[in-house]
Amino acid sequence: MRTKAMRKIMPNYAPATLIQVILRCFCRFVLERFLLQETKPHIQELSIKTTIISRYAFTAVYCAMINRHTAATEGVFQFQIPADAYVSNFTMIIGGRVYQSEVRPKQKRVKQENGKPKNKQEEPEVEVFRMAANIPGRNRAVFLLTYEELLQRRLGRYEHVTSLRPLQLVSRLSLDVTIVDHSPITDLEVLPLRNGKSNTAGSTGTGSKTPAKPELPITTMIKNEKNVCKITFSPNIVQQAKITTNGNLGDFVIRYDVQRDMGIGDIQVLNGHFVHYFAPKDLPVVPKNVVFVIDTSASMLGTKIKQTKDALFTILRDLRPGDRFNFISFSNRIKVWQPNSLVPVTPNNIRDAKKFIYLLIPTGGTNINGAIQTGSSLLRDYLQGPDASPNSVSLIIFLTDGRPTVGEIQSTAILGNTRSAVQEKFCIFTIGIGNDVDYRLLERMALDNCGMMRRINEEADASAMLKGFYDEIGTPLLSDIRINYTEDSVQYVTQQLFTNYFNGSEIVIAGKLTNQSAESLHVQVTASNNDKSIVLETDVPLRHRQLETEKHGIGAAMGSIAEDFVERVWGFLSVKEGLRSRLRSQTSKERDHHIQQATNLSLTYHFLTPLTNMVVEKPEVLADGTMAPAPTVLPASEEVASPANELPALNKSCGSSLEINILFLVGKAERRPAKKSITISKTSADGDPHFVVEFPLSKLTVCFNINGEPGHVLRLVSDHKYSGVTVNGKLIGAPAPPGSHKQQRTYFSSITIVVDRPRRAYIEVMPKKVILDGRDRMILPCHSTVTVDSGELSVAIVGKSNVTVTIGGNISFVILLHQYKNPAPYQRDHLGFYIGNSKGLSHNCHGLLGQFLYEEVGLAELPADGDVKPSQVLKVKDRSVPVVKKSRRIYSGTQSVDCWFARNNAAKLIDGQYEDYLMSHMFDTGDWPHGTNRV
Repeated sequence: MRTKAMRKIMPNYAPATLIQVILRCFCRFVLERFLLQETKPHIQELSIKTTIISRYAFTAVYCAMINRHTAATEGVFQFQIPADAYVSNFTMIIGGRVYQSEVRPKQKRVKQENGKPKNKQEEPEVEVFRMAANIPGRNRAVFLLTYEELLQRRLGRYEHVTSLRPLQLVSRLSLDVTIVDHSPITDLEVLPLRNGKSNTAGSTGTGSKTPAKPELPITTMIKNEKNVCKITFSPNIVQQAKITTNGNLGDFVIRYDVQRDMGIGDIQVLNGHFVHYFAPKDLPVVPKNVVFVIDTSASMLGTKIKQTKDALFTILRDLRPGDRFNFISFSNRIKVWQPNSLVPVTPNNIRDAKKFIYLLIPTGGTNINGAIQTGSSLLRDYLQGPDASPNSVSLIIFLTDGRPTVGEIQSTAILGNTRSAVQEKFCIFTIGIGNDVDYRLLERMALDNCGMMRRINEEADASAMLKGFYDEIGTPLLSDIRINYTEDSVQYVTQQLFTNYFNGSEIVIAGKLTNQSAESLHVQVTASNNDKSIVLETDVPLRHRQLETEKHGIGAAMGSIAEDFVERVWGFLSVKEGLRSRLRSQTSKERDHHIQQATNLSLTYHFLTPLTNMVVEKPEVLADGTMAPAPTVLPASEEVASPANELPALNKSCGSSLEINILFLVGKAERRPAKKSITISKTSADGDPHFVVEFPLSKLTVCFNINGEPGHVLRLVSDHKYSGVTVNGKLIGAPAPPGSHKQQRTYFSSITIVVDRPRRAYIEVMPKKVILDGRDRMILPCHSTVTVDSGELSVAIVGKSNVTVTIGGNISFVILLHQYKNPAPYQRDHLGFYIGNSKGLSHNCHGLLGQFLYEEVGLAELPADGDVKPSQVLKVKDRSVPVVKKSRRIYSGTQSVDCWFARNNAAKLIDGQYEDYLMSHMFDTGDWPHGTNRV
């Protein structure tokens, strides 16, 4: 029985429930004690947010670590990146300071005396992005990483994989994936966490059969609404420990497809770029001629050859009656199953082929060149013979687990011999098993001969992956596909010629429009199918497609990420194409051209590719565990990204829990641009301070001065009760210029924006720094370019130019940074405040500027009185305000505006008196006309 004390603490629990509660509390207590004993920094939060817009995925990773010890400790952030993705940003926030990455061209590799590059390593299937940095004692570090990838369609599904391997239990772990598409989302499936031999990372996921309704990972929530799907996964620390105690949770895998119409495909248009997705279905299958070339060297002995045989037995059952096939095994010796030709699919031939496969015994070395030459000769002779179908698809599937050791062993010679043997008459698809394969050779061999390369890790289920790869290419539907667009209407179009199209895959082309105002774009697709030619044509209405793309892309995905996603698809594909062309180049001049082209695009879109490095300044921690003082200028010595510095150039290429998140930097702006022209409203407070108010409905602009005292805090915008937004500005004094009628000048030295919804946060902007205080407090320098999101509130700094503060997507303020290199005595570094977007502010908004946002004014002329000339008055509410015509310079003096000037500290123009707008401090959010001193 429970005592009275127990009943007070746990009054309504049944005995069984009470035991569960006690166990959970005990588990949490043990875990927390364990974490306190950890010597390495603990990951407080790992938040991953992915937005997939029309199959293009943006992923932001936020990792917060805390060093609980008094001494400085090294914190290591690492995250697995899909092989086809490109990192587009990396930022560290340590000790309240921001360390922003920069992408630079990679220097040519230094060669050793024997001509081979140093530290040449095989490129892994999954990249590990790794960065180590010292964290001061009793302090925390935030690591922010963003990467992008275009999802590939295989076997009728797109697959998105997120690695959840923090290598320790995490206090707050969350994954949010939002899928937004122009077409309805279909066949959505979330798999169980993928980890282990049968479904290791890097698997295409196409080989092993999955249950009809696999069990969802614990805490997974799915919300599917036709064109938008949201998936969340957020196990607490106890639930993580039930999965694994080492933090290696595995891969979170999502598969889906989209509904597609018959015809020419889905074409999306946005801001002068287009992307064309072509994936026809319900077409008759084209017969194929396939030669399997299988490695039977001694290294294949054991599991490798057994799994290869199992896959080949399964593949034999899937061959169609119209197909032709043959097998070649190679080691020191090369054996051809049917020496003279390719044979049709008959029961007897299948039976004999199985016998040939069953009797394969691994032995000897690896003669890759001889095997490819034999297979190519066999297939080429068959295609020249009388039995070959003119519209069939021909291919070699080549499998090996090692490097060439017999015959020709030089990669360049093997590639040249292969091109000569193939003569562009068929394609070669290569498969590498294990860790001893020359994957670069296999990739070049496939690229040179219109094929694809797949790798199978040492611990993977080779049988399932082999069968999965064959399934991808085993059902050809079209060959010799050419996609053309209106001549002179497009430029810089990515690949337009494709040798084959296989069932369940997708062809993606992107390009630039030369004339954005054109009415339509003519699209023509020509291809061969079985025994006939196919021609598809249509005119795409560009304006209509632009509006559709905006509706299903930007509207659903909240703007900033999606505004240029079509252009980024083009940039992504163009870089990939440049890298492939580099590998296929036959001359050094051609190769250098493709390298320069791909490098320029990588820099434009801030992609970390094989041709670029990421540079990031390392924080300096003193011997006592504290941060070194911030330098006044950027250090000359910066850490250059390389494997040795834990920031590798990758080869292939936040919600309530996400408190801070570096936004995706889209578009073509340079990382450290010059001062940008501002295209916002004229409503502002700048200069001495000079106030300008634009009344769009009345087509009038009004201006006035406020002659305050240094130290005064002025209320600029007051909407605390409604939108939760308050803006205050503090004045600083300076002597007046010689000959001025004024005794002193005043400027805004700092501007504070306080937000109360959904939680308290503020941004304080000064000429040299910005303080952002949400759950984490950060100090951002104004000399560099950086964009940081803190939930409902975000700040974007353009170095030494301006700061844009955005609140909730429908309120934005722009603060200009006025800095002087060699200021005169009457000059002070100061700020200019401009209202960019006021849609989210209420009609009850007040303040020196806020009170005019929803007002209308009229202009009247008072008649002449004797010798007095006619005068002008403004009608504001029920007041008449005498005004005179003046001209004001705004936007850092780049533009001049004519306005009606109200004298005497805006008497009668503003509600009340100037003193009513004086606040007690910068964080005063009290309503007009009196502050409340509430912090």
